[in-house]
Amino acid sequence: MGQEIFTHSAGTRGAGQNEPVTPDSVYWIASFTKMITGVACMQLVEQGKLALDDAELVRRVCPEFEDVQVLQKDGTLVPKTKGITLRMLLSHTGQGFDEFSGRIDDFKQPLVHQPGETWEYGINIDWAGIMVERVSNVSLSEYFEKNIFEPLGLKNIGFFPCEDMKKRLVSMTQRAPDGALSHRKHPNIRPLTSTSEEDKKSIFNSGGGGCFATPRDYAQILAMLLNNGVSPTTGKQLLSQSTVDTMFQDQIPHMPDFGRAGIATANPELSNPCPDLYPIPDGAPQGWGLTWMITPSPTGRTATSAFWAGIANCFWWCDREKEVAGVIATQILPFADPKLISLWVNVEAAVYNSLA
Repeated sequence: MGQEIFTHSAGTRGAGQNEPVTPDSVYWIASFTKMITGVACMQLVEQGKLALDDAELVRRVCPEFEDVQVLQKDGTLVPKTKGITLRMLLSHTGQGFDEFSGRIDDFKQPLVHQPGETWEYGINIDWAGIMVERVSNVSLSEYFEKNIFEPLGLKNIGFFPCEDMKKRLVSMTQRAPDGALSHRKHPNIRPLTSTSEEDKKSIFNSGGGGCFATPRDYAQILAMLLNNGVSPTTGKQLLSQSTVDTMFQDQIPHMPDFGRAGIATANPELSNPCPDLYPIPDGAPQGWGLTWMITPSPTGRTATSAFWAGIANCFWWCDREKEVAGVIATQILPFADPKLISLWVNVEAAVYNSLA
């Protein structure tokens, strides 16, 4: 458990560059961060500082939710019928909208549905990260470092890349509609340009998408999940097995087709439309755990496997039944690039074929 069975790097560190990508290259992992936030939340649940189904606790920790209303299709606002819980936030049934400004005032938006009624990808897990900060009394960056990264022995992951990580950073590339690749401004530039501690303190630690990492470091978090909450490298226990089991349970079994409604795009430069989050030939039920999607795959992945992605076409999966996990990382926008999705599927299938 935890053994690296395959690693490969190809290409350069950006459009127009000559320096090759290596296994130690650093990527903005974006929504990969959500899983780390989920681990942090569940650590605090185990400690009794958070609870999955206590709406009153969420209201106390996040009083911003007190008077939030629900936006109707006709533009009117109505009161919410129930409180928001941490389970709802971690399963994307508590909030809505997506947000890139990093200003908490911009997070104070109406709900787009009654709490718990519909799956809606958005700022749910950013709010979960805010809860981690408020109950632990440290920044999310500090919490991750002390309670997740240090116990796993990870040095190449975090919200604020050190100078050595910056030297290994893969730059951001844009694919035009005609397929041409060109360099583009980084969507998460402030952590890369801020040098003073004072400036860093002003930057929102996005639990939904703020981290940078090498794929190898991120894979060690997946290895911990494969090993029922214990790092196979350091031997440190981050979560109990029962907590990991809970995270891999479908939280929305009454919504077996939630991903088939798709996700529209508000910014074509950042994401292509996703009419189906993960097409499955036989139409098997789709599930959502605590921060990740649960679905089988023709690649060989079992039905209880977890996976998710980052907006720059990064993908991970974690299959506890077959004891294998993997990371595919690029820094190419927009998301849902057909060529890169094909790469992901082919690499994943090759891994399972090698295990057969």
